[in-house]
Amino acid sequence: MRRTALAALCLAAAATAGLTGCLPGQDSADSKPQGPFAGLSGGQIADRAVKATKGASSLRMKGEVTDDESKGTIKIDLALDKKGECAGTMSMGGQGKADLIKTGDTVYMKYDEAFLRAQSKGESKADTDAAVAMLAGKWSKMSLKGQDAKDMASLCDLDSVLSGMDDTGNGTTARGRTTESEGTPVITLHEKDGKDRYTAYVATEGKPYLVRIDKTSGPDGPQHLSFTDYGKPVPAQKPAGDVIDLDALGG
Repeated sequence: MRRTALAALCLAAAATAGLTGCLPGQDSADSKPQGPFAGLSGGQIADRAVKATKGASSLRMKGEVTDDESKGTIKIDLALDKKGECAGTMSMGGQGKADLIKTGDTVYMKYDEAFLRAQSKGESKADTDAAVAMLAGKWSKMSLKGQDAKDMASLCDLDSVLSGMDDTGNGTTARGRTTESEGTPVITLHEKDGKDRYTAYVATEGKPYLVRIDKTSGPDGPQHLSFTDYGKPVPAQKPAGDVIDLDALGG
């Protein structure tokens, strides 16, 4: 049960890297661009957005991506920083929700019943019922000494999650119009890479942070992620009350 849920979260991180990997690409022909980032091509703006976003100490990542294995949708809402602290929620295919907190060398998880049952396909009814009775609605914890928790830690590390931005796209990046996204003035960037089409939104005021990125078409269908709360503390406090020690149960 634990390993299945952790694998799902790691798939979300992998999908995140796949989306952000579309930046930066080659420049398209931008003729004397005006307005915000005047004189800069789409590719040059993308370069600045990548540099600013990767330089942030923390951010909140929220959106929907496709799980390559199940072809279902993973929803994620996670605040994380470069210290490896994180706090947020995730769900798969709209079936339940799991809460996640990672602070220090401990990972805390809380699953609802629907999430546990959805992730228990192939297991016996007795085993599923036992897992639900033990874990549903309750906080559990694992030490980073265990492999499951180590796998989770990569999702909570901002440098690791944004590492996909190091990949250079094969498509072209074109400037779009100025608009607003997540309450922030932005400029849009458009990229084509094979059958995939992307639109990125880059802040035009303050640092040129990446505010949102949409995969508007492609074999996996539409996907999107937003990036907000740059530089804000991550609310990664140890849960209050009793916490089930999964390491002790496994030992």
